[in-house]
Parts: sequence; C-alpha cells; structure tokens
Amino acid sequence: MNAKNNPSDAPEKARVRRRDIKNAETEIGLKLRALYASVQEEEIPARFLDLLEKLDEAERNHAHMSK
Repeated sequence: MNAKNNPSDAPEKARVRRRDIKNAETEIGLKLRALYASVQEEEIPARFLDLLEKLDEAERNHAHMSK
C-alpha cells in the first residue's frame, strides 16, 4: 500500500503540522518582541521633538487667543 494513501498516517501528519505551526508562531512572536524592544530603545529624533514642541506652542497660543 502506498504510504501517502495510508489513513493511519493522517493523525500523525496533523500533529506534525500543528506542531510546525505552533513553532512558527512562537518564532514569529519572539522576533516581533525583539523588534519592538529595539524600537523602544531608539532615541526620538530631534527633528520630531522640535515638531512636537511647535505643535504644543501652537496649541497654547490657540488656547490663549480663545479666552
């Protein structure tokens, strides 16, 4: 009998596939956590901080003029 057509192999193949999927999901999760951690450690660029400061100043000026 051909091994591909043996119905008794189906549960084992399903277990292997589930295990492979679980391993892949675990690996993806680990890599995503590592990437997120590295991004968290990056410094905020000065240009971005300047833009945020300008926005804060514009909001303060607008609030002051609205009174």
